Amino acid sequence: MAGIPKSILIFLEELKENNNREWFETQKDRFKKEEAIYKSFGEIVLEGLETSDQIEKMKVYRIYRDVRFSKDKTPYKVNRSLTYIREGEARRGSYFLKIESGKSFVGGGFFGPNGADLLRIRKEFEMDDSEIRDIINNKEFSKVYGNKFVPYNQLKTAPKGFDKMHPAIDLIKNKAFFFQHFYTDKEVLAPDFSDKVITHLKLLRPYLDLMSDILTTNLNGESLLG
Repeated sequence: MAGIPKSILIFLEELKENNNREWFETQKDRFKKEEAIYKSFGEIVLEGLETSDQIEKMKVYRIYRDVRFSKDKTPYKVNRSLTYIREGEARRGSYFLKIESGKSFVGGGFFGPNGADLLRIRKEFEMDDSEIRDIINNKEFSKVYGNKFVPYNQLKTAPKGFDKMHPAIDLIKNKAFFFQHFYTDKEVLAPDFSDKVITHLKLLRPYLDLMSDILTTNLNGESLLG
């Protein structure tokens, strides 16, 4: 079991107030120490996840922001995040963990599917939404993640070619198929936080398996993999 040390949250809060290269350079050694602790926490979660899924790798996102096309020119992210990428062509989707004071969460799914994947998912829900409903209406799942996708860039009406009165339109109009669960700072700092994260991420496995099946087959259920 492990929690996130308060020192990490304190560092991120101070970075939010001093988001400039001059300050960060004076805190470089401190950042490296906190980053090592965060990665160790990620490894603990990875070990737990690997008891129920096959993970190709853990990717820790860099703290440096890409400001080339952003109006916000602050050079550093004020959070730490990582993703667990599932192994192999047949296992689509990934698990996600973000730590930020007051905004920490776990999640998983498909945040920005390409056009072909987006259409394939929508066509599947149009044809049969029973399997996805069974998963998101499961008592344990819905207690943690609710029974709706995160409404990121969700359309206000039906996408072109779909009936706005379709019973699955609440699913079809999504542009992201991602679930998330937020934590208080108290939960993040608690010694059982790693266990809680592992338990919550494991709940996503049936969803990721269903979506993997959808995205690796055609509407007739025939495999698209070689």
